Amino acid sequence: MGKNKLSRFAEMGTFNHVVQPPFDEIFKKDYRLKGKWSKEFFDNENPLILELGCGKGEYTIGLAKQNPHINFIGIDIKGARMWRGAKTALDEEIKNVGFLRTRIDLTNSFFSEKEISEIWITFPDPQQKKYYKRLTSTRFLGYYQEFIKQDGFINLKTDNADLYAYTKRVVEINNLELIIDTDNLYDSGIVDDILSIKTFYEQQFLSQGKPIHYLRFKLNKSIKLEEPEDEK
Repeated sequence: MGKNKLSRFAEMGTFNHVVQPPFDEIFKKDYRLKGKWSKEFFDNENPLILELGCGKGEYTIGLAKQNPHINFIGIDIKGARMWRGAKTALDEEIKNVGFLRTRIDLTNSFFSEKEISEIWITFPDPQQKKYYKRLTSTRFLGYYQEFIKQDGFINLKTDNADLYAYTKRVVEINNLELIIDTDNLYDSGIVDDILSIKTFYEQQFLSQGKPIHYLRFKLNKSIKLEEPEDEK
């Protein structure tokens, strides 16, 4: 591991707004803040929104700046990347943002029923060969059902046309309410302050001339989700 990574890991360990529990503390166990994030971590009763696979935290930070009365948590397993967002939050004294270093398939150990209002998934690995690893697969949506509020919003931004099409099929097959659907966000006329937030990867994709795809839909907690037949 490089010297910079080691120093960043060490510095992250001193950040009060970063949670990095060891695996054996949360595997098949509930983390101590489950159901208590807003009250005990943020010291308020504001709604809580997640960014999954937050990378350097650009979206988490951008959302928090624009919505000071909402709490935001960026989640990723790669601490060296997360350090950037965590450091920005500290330097700019952004109080409504936190970061959680963990695997996304373990999120049920951290959040309780109806604790989360909304989820952002920004430029995830499309997992071309393993559909069940996609963050919008029915496997992962099933995890989210356990802690998101009824009809809570799921937002996907991606440069990958296949992931966009796959997610749209999942939404249609399961009769989920599709709110926004565009295969070219920046030509759609719907871009606002929130949708114009750009991650490091999004800026790269745009410089390469790639269109950005965006879906926003509601997740029904009460149904058993079905995977598209061609993916099984």
